[in-house]
Amino acid sequence: MTDKLNTGSHDLPISDALAEFMRTGWADTHRDDLAALPQAAYTAKRRGALAARFPGERLVIPSGTLKVRSNDDDYRFRTHSAFAYLTGDQEPDNVLVIEPSGTARLFLRPRSPRSAPGTAGQEFYRDRRYGEFWVGRRPDLAEAEALYQIECAPLDKLDDALSGPARVLRGVDASVDARVAPHDGGSDKDAELAAFLSEMRLIKDEWEIAELQFSVDATTRGFEDVVRALPAALAHRRGERYLEGVFGLRSRLEGNYVGYQSIVASGAHACVLHWIRNDGRLNENELLLLDAGVETDNLYTADITRTLPLSGRFNPVQRQVYELVYEAQTAAIATLRPGARFRDFHRAAMRVIAEGLHDWGVLKISADEAMEADSGLYRRYTLCSSGHMLGMDVHDCAKARSEVYLDGVLEEGQVLTVEPGLYLQPDDLTLPPELRGIGVRIEDDLVITADGARLMSAGLPRHPDEIEGWMSAISS
Repeated sequence: MTDKLNTGSHDLPISDALAEFMRTGWADTHRDDLAALPQAAYTAKRRGALAARFPGERLVIPSGTLKVRSNDDDYRFRTHSAFAYLTGDQEPDNVLVIEPSGTARLFLRPRSPRSAPGTAGQEFYRDRRYGEFWVGRRPDLAEAEALYQIECAPLDKLDDALSGPARVLRGVDASVDARVAPHDGGSDKDAELAAFLSEMRLIKDEWEIAELQFSVDATTRGFEDVVRALPAALAHRRGERYLEGVFGLRSRLEGNYVGYQSIVASGAHACVLHWIRNDGRLNENELLLLDAGVETDNLYTADITRTLPLSGRFNPVQRQVYELVYEAQTAAIATLRPGARFRDFHRAAMRVIAEGLHDWGVLKISADEAMEADSGLYRRYTLCSSGHMLGMDVHDCAKARSEVYLDGVLEEGQVLTVEPGLYLQPDDLTLPPELRGIGVRIEDDLVITADGARLMSAGLPRHPDEIEGWMSAISS
């Protein structure tokens, strides 16, 4: 019986002979043929804009860390959007530092040398988190400089760059937070940095808009895949999950992954705003609400919702609800142009919703009364806002100040969703029985142009007649 509990790796011990053998006989795989990433010219401009906003200050933006899923199994890493926006890099634990002079350096974990003595030369085959044999190759310093067009330094030199006061994007990497003393101005200084990092992403450049259009187009193909898969999904006891997998395949084939957890909600599940259990059976007499987006390899995501009749045709009550949401979305889209208030499109959609609910006899007060700030009774049936900014995060620019986002005005180059919905709960006794348990949302992605807005997701039909014709054509 052992007197020491061994709770480490279950691999066999590494003998001295094996360790020595593993240090020799490796080809030089350094690459001198790497071209700069397509976004490198844009990331340099973004770093310059950030340095100009905080002149003479040290700025620290981490990429984020690996997170344990279970035991020694990590979640697939997804870098912080602000870090990727400024560097193009997507590796964990790396840190961007902009010096008071404006010079930027990227601190990263370089490839471990295979011939080094001791544990340093064993990482590549023994370290399950970072070793190349376990998780794949990462660039060396010179390769990283070629890819990202930024000066790179080894991560173990980071402390030298954090010796003075700095603004830090906190809450991303606890080890970085602990190594940088709070700024003289307190947490407000760091919050100001976080806000600006969101606000500078409000307006997309041409490269970003192209990324988002690719994402939207891939998402359109994913929706087509789902319609083709409906017969098989209808026969499966977990039809929602079947369709989630179908869309997930498209997202992995054409991008990094889904941009957020897909919502595949049939029947009354569509009344749950963020239904992601996706474990229900499909019923051809009900509707399917599909809210999903492909995230590109460069981490830009679409966000599109369609509500589809599982039979291929809307019944009269389903069409009644759908057409009201369609009219609300159409009214909202018509408001989009530079100079319009961000909240205008939501108000336009809600006006149509309130009027429709009143006409149905569901809302017992007039639309004018319901729209008053001290009422809002129509919200029982619609609840959430009708859209948000879109980009590297599905709810992009979330740390931006209200005065430049929610209470701001639209500008050319902004990309946003318009997504009104009606969620008629199955247990809501204020509704007639035939309306209960119906959920409808229509969501599209639009970019603000010089004279209005362009519907990026025009490849997917919106009108109920077009929906039926599209589903029939794909299924035939």
